Amino acid sequence: MSSIELKTLLSTFGAVFIAELGDKTQLATLSMSAGTTSKWMVFAGSALALCTTSAIAVLAGGLIARFVPPHYLRRIAGGVFILLGILYIATKGD
Repeated sequence: MSSIELKTLLSTFGAVFIAELGDKTQLATLSMSAGTTSKWMVFAGSALALCTTSAIAVLAGGLIARFVPPHYLRRIAGGVFILLGILYIATKGD
């Protein structure tokens, strides 16, 4: 594995790990785990779901990147995150 591939692996792991901490997916998994004795099945199901959604994102990113340059995708993703944050803050009281 080259140093560029290792850097990509570690930066992706770090970004996804931080993004998933405390989000609704992790809280749902925590809740499911608390309600069953099959902890490993909850782990396997949640891990498979995360792998599947990640695979869809990688495939979609590869397809979209054929038509839209990556720097535009990063800007669009950043704008969507900002917009969602504003919408969340604006509707928090509802």
